[in-house]
Amino acid sequence: MFKRLMAILASLTFVGISFATELSGAGATFPYPLYSKMFSEYYKLKKVEVNYQPIGSGGGVQQLINRTVDFGGTDAPLNEKEEKAAKDEVIHIPTCLGAVVLTYNLPGNPTIKLTPEIVVDIYLGKITKWNDPRITEVNPDYKFPDLGIVVVRRSDGSGTTFVFSEYLASVSEEWKTKVGVGKSLNWPVGIGGKGNPGVAGYVKQTPGAIGYVEVAYAKQNKMPYASLKNKSGNFVLPTLESISKAADVPIPAHTKVSLVNTDNKDGYPIVAFTWIIAYKEQGYGGRPKDRAKALKDLLYWMVTEGQKYNEDLDYGKLPEKAQKAAVDLINSMIYNGKPIQ
Repeated sequence: MFKRLMAILASLTFVGISFATELSGAGATFPYPLYSKMFSEYYKLKKVEVNYQPIGSGGGVQQLINRTVDFGGTDAPLNEKEEKAAKDEVIHIPTCLGAVVLTYNLPGNPTIKLTPEIVVDIYLGKITKWNDPRITEVNPDYKFPDLGIVVVRRSDGSGTTFVFSEYLASVSEEWKTKVGVGKSLNWPVGIGGKGNPGVAGYVKQTPGAIGYVEVAYAKQNKMPYASLKNKSGNFVLPTLESISKAADVPIPAHTKVSLVNTDNKDGYPIVAFTWIIAYKEQGYGGRPKDRAKALKDLLYWMVTEGQKYNEDLDYGKLPEKAQKAAVDLINSMIYNGKPIQ
């Protein structure tokens, strides 16, 4: 019996099951469909199990600061207060491009057009009916019902909220001064849903509802989303091409760059990077060196070979400039002051 047990253990060790490395992360729901796919495929390749909890960017940042996870996920770069709380340098590694869309629940699931002014006034509570003249004027081919608009927004600390509010502030001085930009806001109107899935769920089950979600969630739920008027006056849908065009900007070495309200005439106006955040110095809290090496290898794979999974899940691949910056940041990671080899 003992020999049989030892043989079973030996076989498990041989195929790499007993000693699979585990890494933990938490944060943004924005890239969760992509991360789920990436981490599943990476396990098949390297037998490294990645446990990622989609709790929102705010939660991911806080857990990294608390050092209870190996990495965080966020759609909003750390602010000055968060950087001070982290104490040590945190690097931001972009993993993909995503688009925030306005999805809604209207009879017939039409594809409607919305202008920045209309979106701002809906979320300020100034436009309350779907048959408001400002909406019908830009959508002459659809007969809107006399239906109240139910505004849905995030209830948790959210990078998607940061991106959406950053866009609203870039097109409206009133929004910028009255509401502002952040992961959590004092919303003028609306009901809250937790995570991108929560907002999508509320909209799908509520006639007249409108909400902002990452485009993958709208597509997965077979929900319509608006064509938005960009800075050049063109109405644009969030396609892989229009998302990529919005990212045709200089990429700083730290990669913390805003992509909303693009100048590109064919670009979709609410686009953002999402980032994995991690400590540059990995030798903290008694972490073993092999854990730091496993994290570095995972991140490198995500921004290189792993990019092949982005487009099938409606995320844009990293532009070449962003990919190079990401690789440079990953290579800058150290363990007790020395490069991680």
